[in-house]
Amino acid sequence: MDVGTVGGIIGGVIGLAGGAVGTYASIKNTGGPRERHFMVRAAIAAWVGIMLFLVLLFVLPSPYRWLIWIPYGLALPLAIVSLNRKQQAIRSDEERTRQS
Repeated sequence: MDVGTVGGIIGGVIGLAGGAVGTYASIKNTGGPRERHFMVRAAIAAWVGIMLFLVLLFVLPSPYRWLIWIPYGLALPLAIVSLNRKQQAIRSDEERTRQS
C-alpha cells in the first residue's frame, strides 16, 4: 500500500465519522417530535443521496463520472436551502403550539 491509498482510506474514515457525528448532532438538537422526525428523514435521504453519488463516481465510465458533478453541485445547495427552510417552518410551528 502506498501513502496515497492509506491517506485515502484514513480520509474516508474521518469523513464518515464526521458525517455520523453531524447527523447525530442534527437529530439530537431538534426542538420537538415533528422536527426530529423530519431531521431523521432528511438525514436518511442525504446519506442515500451522497452514497448514490459516490457509487456513480466509481462505476460510471470516465466522461460521465465528471458530468455527474453537475447535478450533484446543483442539487446539494438547493436541497440544503430547502431543507433548512422546512426545518425552520416546523420549528416555528412547534414553538407557536407550545406557547398556545
